[in-house]
Amino acid sequence: MSTELSTDDAVAEPPEQNSSTVKKPKVKIRLGASYRKLVSATFISNVGDGMSTIAYPWLATAVTRNPVLVAIIFAAQRLPWLLFTLIAGVITDRVDRRRVMVLMDTVRFVFTLAIAFAVLSQQSSLPAPDEVTSVVGTRTGLYLMLLGATLLMGCAEVLRDNAGQTIMPALIKDHEHLERANGRMWSAESVANTFIGPPLGSMLLLVGFSLPFFVDAGSFFFAAALVAAIPGTFRAERPPASEEAADVPKPTWRQELAEGFRWLWHHPLFRAMAIILGLMNLASMVSGSMLVLFAQDVLKVTPVTFMLMSFGFAIGAIVGGFAAPWMSKKLGSGTCLAMTLGASAVMGTLVGFTSNWLVVAVIWAVGTLLGSTWNVITVSLRQSVIPPHLLGRVNSVYRFFAWGMMPIGAAIGGIVVVVAEQFVSHEMALRAVWWVDGGIYFVLFLIGRKVLTTEKLEAVRASAAPPPGEAAILAT
Repeated sequence: MSTELSTDDAVAEPPEQNSSTVKKPKVKIRLGASYRKLVSATFISNVGDGMSTIAYPWLATAVTRNPVLVAIIFAAQRLPWLLFTLIAGVITDRVDRRRVMVLMDTVRFVFTLAIAFAVLSQQSSLPAPDEVTSVVGTRTGLYLMLLGATLLMGCAEVLRDNAGQTIMPALIKDHEHLERANGRMWSAESVANTFIGPPLGSMLLLVGFSLPFFVDAGSFFFAAALVAAIPGTFRAERPPASEEAADVPKPTWRQELAEGFRWLWHHPLFRAMAIILGLMNLASMVSGSMLVLFAQDVLKVTPVTFMLMSFGFAIGAIVGGFAAPWMSKKLGSGTCLAMTLGASAVMGTLVGFTSNWLVVAVIWAVGTLLGSTWNVITVSLRQSVIPPHLLGRVNSVYRFFAWGMMPIGAAIGGIVVVVAEQFVSHEMALRAVWWVDGGIYFVLFLIGRKVLTTEKLEAVRASAAPPPGEAAILAT
């Protein structure tokens, strides 16, 4: 590990001076105890999520080997982002965002515990994790249970994540440090989600299919407790109404939702970012929905080697989370976004040609490093520019476009494999989804390089009104 400061102590570098000038000492910027609790809660819950990245796909392939049915599970996980995210935005702007996070983590604890007991009841009849390729047919009952639980868990995730992103500006008073705070957060998520969770999940999976789900449930419980310990009120305060508007009835949900939609749609940069990100996620899910089958049938991995391969994700995401503010400053934010699109096009194509899981791990490391910079730059920009009383709704509309395309991409992935198998081998059909992924990213690179320039991003950041002190959201 490097000698980085803890998550609540970031160092602000003074501007460079000539050799004749005495350099000012570094200034410590305290991100605060509440931020530290949020990071800790995120870390713990993402350890559980990291375990589930091994447990859920392997359970799905132990229940069925049908590519379409496997893709439906992945689609169901993201379908709530298409169906529920707009409503979640209105809820986020109406209620205390901290309480929403606590409630949704509690709901996820209950649902995950239910899945664990359901899997435990059939564990003796399930194949060993390294023997799933021998599965014939579909266990309909367990499959439907997994599908339903995935949908419900997805709905809770939508509301929890939207509240989690909108609470950050209340914890980081100086919005100049949002990229640093989000970078630290993203690195903590990545360490837990890809460095700690998957190895732990793999070890627990070898003991029994149900064990990772029991531990995952516990992670949600402790995350809820940590967020509950954050003091203060995190309800969005609306601008004071004029005397003329004092008697106007409170807007309906539809009116509030329309307000958030109009704000995003009439903002050219954010509209373009949302649509491009949606198509990026669609492309990623075309291949991602078939990832486990590709890993098992083409790369010939076991749960352990799948875990080792996932370290590529981990290393890239951790480095990217810390490097994003520096890369944005040195290379330009627009250049970083273009690099993400261009590199993703090349790497998706390369994965489709390889049969070595170590090569895939290296490719993933580079891809997630650049993907982390995209997340840190764009999320911080939204948090800095969107008015606080609209942040929940605009963020949900943004994610409706960005994440709502994921179930469509997952479905396309399954269809590509089924159709391709009519003409080529099963292995070539699984490779084809990566080439489709790379082709979509190549088109997005050509578009994004012109639309998402550094000049446009920095102009939007500069035009944003300064944060209104304690007026937006009061956290005491």
